[in-house]
Amino acid sequence: MNARAEQLLSEAVQLPESDRASLADALYASLDKSSEDPERVSAAWSTEIERRVADLKAGNVQTVPIDEVRASLDSIIRRAQAR
Repeated sequence: MNARAEQLLSEAVQLPESDRASLADALYASLDKSSEDPERVSAAWSTEIERRVADLKAGNVQTVPIDEVRASLDSIIRRAQAR
Protein backbone atom coordinates (compact mmCIF):
# COMPACT_ATOMS: atom_id res chain seq x y z
CA MET A 1 0.00 0.00 0.00
CA ASN A 2 1.33 3.45 -0.77
CA ALA A 3 1.50 6.28 1.78
CA ARG A 4 -1.78 7.86 0.62
CA ALA A 5 -3.66 4.57 0.97
CA GLU A 6 -2.14 4.01 4.42
CA GLN A 7 -3.27 7.50 5.46
CA LEU A 8 -6.78 6.84 4.20
CA LEU A 9 -6.86 3.51 6.06
CA SER A 10 -5.67 5.19 9.23
CA GLU A 11 -8.52 7.68 8.97
CA ALA A 12 -11.09 5.09 7.91
CA VAL A 13 -10.50 2.74 10.85
CA GLN A 14 -11.47 5.58 13.17
CA LEU A 15 -14.94 5.84 11.64
CA PRO A 16 -17.97 4.26 13.33
CA GLU A 17 -18.56 0.64 12.31
CA SER A 18 -21.56 1.40 10.12
CA ASP A 19 -19.60 4.05 8.20
CA ARG A 20 -16.67 1.66 7.75
CA ALA A 21 -19.04 -0.99 6.41
CA SER A 22 -20.59 1.48 3.96
CA LEU A 23 -17.14 2.60 2.85
CA ALA A 24 -16.00 -1.01 2.37
CA ASP A 25 -19.11 -1.73 0.28
CA ALA A 26 -18.51 1.35 -1.86
CA LEU A 27 -14.84 0.48 -2.39
CA TYR A 28 -15.69 -3.09 -3.33
CA ALA A 29 -18.37 -1.88 -5.74
CA SER A 30 -15.80 0.37 -7.42
CA LEU A 31 -13.59 -2.58 -8.39
CA ASP A 32 -13.67 -3.86 -11.95
CA LYS A 33 -15.55 -7.14 -11.74
CA SER A 34 -16.05 -7.51 -15.49
CA SER A 35 -13.57 -10.39 -15.65
CA GLU A 36 -15.34 -12.37 -12.92
CA ASP A 37 -16.73 -15.55 -14.39
CA PRO A 38 -18.48 -17.41 -11.54
CA GLU A 39 -17.50 -20.84 -12.89
CA ARG A 40 -13.87 -19.78 -13.35
CA VAL A 41 -13.74 -18.24 -9.89
CA SER A 42 -15.29 -21.34 -8.33
CA ALA A 43 -12.81 -23.61 -10.12
CA ALA A 44 -9.90 -21.43 -9.04
CA TRP A 45 -11.06 -21.53 -5.41
CA SER A 46 -11.43 -25.31 -5.56
CA THR A 47 -7.88 -25.61 -6.85
CA GLU A 48 -6.60 -23.26 -4.15
CA ILE A 49 -8.42 -25.13 -1.38
CA GLU A 50 -7.01 -28.44 -2.60
CA ARG A 51 -3.50 -26.95 -2.65
CA ARG A 52 -3.87 -25.58 0.89
CA VAL A 53 -5.24 -28.87 2.26
CA ALA A 54 -2.35 -30.74 0.63
CA ASP A 55 0.14 -28.29 2.19
CA LEU A 56 -1.44 -28.82 5.63
CA LYS A 57 -1.41 -32.61 5.30
CA ALA A 58 2.20 -32.59 4.12
CA GLY A 59 3.25 -30.43 7.07
CA ASN A 60 4.46 -27.61 4.82
CA VAL A 61 2.37 -25.04 6.70
CA GLN A 62 0.91 -24.69 10.15
CA THR A 63 -2.36 -23.21 11.28
CA VAL A 64 -2.49 -20.16 13.54
CA PRO A 65 -4.97 -20.00 16.43
CA ILE A 66 -7.70 -17.42 15.87
CA ASP A 67 -6.74 -15.58 19.07
CA GLU A 68 -3.25 -14.97 17.64
CA VAL A 69 -4.69 -13.78 14.34
CA ARG A 70 -7.03 -11.35 16.10
CA ALA A 71 -4.21 -10.03 18.31
CA SER A 72 -2.05 -9.47 15.23
CA LEU A 73 -4.85 -7.67 13.39
CA ASP A 74 -5.59 -5.53 16.46
CA SER A 75 -1.92 -4.54 16.56
CA ILE A 76 -1.95 -3.59 12.89
CA ILE A 77 -5.08 -1.48 13.36
CA ARG A 78 -3.64 0.26 16.44
CA ARG A 79 -0.47 1.13 14.49
CA ALA A 80 -2.55 2.48 11.62
CA GLN A 81 -4.62 4.58 14.01
CA ALA A 82 -1.48 6.00 15.67
CA ARG A 83 -0.22 7.44 12.39
